[in-house]
Amino acid sequence: MDTLGLLLAVIVTAASVKDNDAGRDLLEQLRAEHHRITLVWADGAYTGWLVTFAHAVLTLALTVVKRSDDAKGFVVLPRRWVVERSFSWLIRARRLARDYETRIDSAEAMAWWAASIPATRRLARSGRPAPRRVKRPAA
Repeated sequence: MDTLGLLLAVIVTAASVKDNDAGRDLLEQLRAEHHRITLVWADGAYTGWLVTFAHAVLTLALTVVKRSDDAKGFVVLPRRWVVERSFSWLIRARRLARDYETRIDSAEAMAWWAASIPATRRLARSGRPAPRRVKRPAA
């Protein structure tokens, strides 16, 4: 997710895949598709060698946002709420609320589809007219 809560990259894996391994693949995909991104926030599951890998190989600053050991009850963590809010938008799509998909590519496609709903709603609310297509002469 970006800071606006829009989906940038998706990887669906089996439950047996470790978070750092999936994180490596996701960061590689992110770097390949979005060259200008330099800072990535992640939760506590993505610590250790992944931070070093992101910095050394992908030239990304991976900042881990952890909950304080002293915190009790619910605490809003910086930047983590953006992802949690975006997940709540995605889970509104009924297909993502349950495990209906049996193939990884269809599960990823459903995530992209669900992410397109809030994005298109933002465009519709902006009040700007849709871009006009330029009619090109037949060749």
